[in-house]
Amino acid sequence: MGLAVVTLKKGEGRFLKSGGMWVFDNEIASVMGSFVNGDIVLVHDFDGYPLGRGFINRNSKITVRLLTRNENQKVDEDFFEKRVRNAWEYRKKVTDTSSCRVIFGEADFFPGLVVDKFEDVLVVQSLALGIDRWKELILDLIKKVIAEDGITIRGVYERSDAKVRKQEGMELYKGFIGKEFPTLVEIQENGVRYQVDIKDGQKTGFFLDQKYNRLAIQKLCKDARVLDCFTHTGSFALNAGIAGAKEVTGVDASELAVHQAQENAKLNGLDKTVKFICEDVFELLPKLEEEGEKYDVVILDPPAFTKSRSSVKNAVKGYREINLRGMKLVKDGGFLATCSCSHFMEYELFTKTIGQAARSAHKRLRQVEYRTQAPDHPILWSSDESYYLKFYIFQVCDDK
Repeated sequence: MGLAVVTLKKGEGRFLKSGGMWVFDNEIASVMGSFVNGDIVLVHDFDGYPLGRGFINRNSKITVRLLTRNENQKVDEDFFEKRVRNAWEYRKKVTDTSSCRVIFGEADFFPGLVVDKFEDVLVVQSLALGIDRWKELILDLIKKVIAEDGITIRGVYERSDAKVRKQEGMELYKGFIGKEFPTLVEIQENGVRYQVDIKDGQKTGFFLDQKYNRLAIQKLCKDARVLDCFTHTGSFALNAGIAGAKEVTGVDASELAVHQAQENAKLNGLDKTVKFICEDVFELLPKLEEEGEKYDVVILDPPAFTKSRSSVKNAVKGYREINLRGMKLVKDGGFLATCSCSHFMEYELFTKTIGQAARSAHKRLRQVEYRTQAPDHPILWSSDESYYLKFYIFQVCDDK
């Protein structure tokens, strides 16, 4: 039986034709042939020109997620093994693979699939129906490929509990794939040790994307007084501590995160210099300003204030407010590290918002560096959603 054929409306498919991998529901003229959601289909332009093959799901606004632009490509175990090998070989060249993102969705040509490796444990997040059917095979292939480098995976945990699954008509799920194992996993990054909670931590348990941004702040922190806002499990604060900061305060609104951060500080023998408090950053920063507190380094690593285009305006206010407050707490000549992890807060808008905050705070910014996510989260040009992390380091000078 042949595959069903999705035909685009005339003039549609601009995103797909410019290098993207998605076909949206409003771009489709017809679907001919029988299929069930999650099946592989062929995609044709309005005139029958072949555009590739991918997974279909009529429940989702992203109706087809392209797998290959070659209409004749067989999608089978060999196909996925080649992609897994490509992903792993790439990471061996560009990053420290002891803990890293092995598969980054569309940017690795695995639409809707994320796989993180924490030492000898894999954590998988499956966000699309089509790839979900192949998930266990892909995990077996990852184990096989990295075993060739002498790495034995002792367990796999699934964190498919993101709300976006509902848009695919899928249930939220978390749990073990295969045998059970302790879900607190110790990793080491940039010389800092962490206990990663893969079961109850945010996303897959730890934000690997900031690996080299955390390393970048180390050189600024020797003998410094440091404030790390939205510290989560303490990663920036601990990088400051291990670099020789004399005093570090990490702040987070989550008691669970603060508890984990404190445990991580003990693990590194830094609990005398690196302290954590459970507070709302938006309420705390004005208080610290009133009290006349000043820091050598202030780090702002907030969660995504916007997860859609419609809420960008409110997000801008949030970013402007914390950057304004953060700058006021940096002593003249000190440093501000600030970032946004929202794909919808685009580079130009984020940059403009920081500039507005600096003018309001009467501060001059000298850019030290601009960075993005670690290279195990590759940015695939023409796949805009793969570029999401913007990270600046500035020297903050009084406006004089």
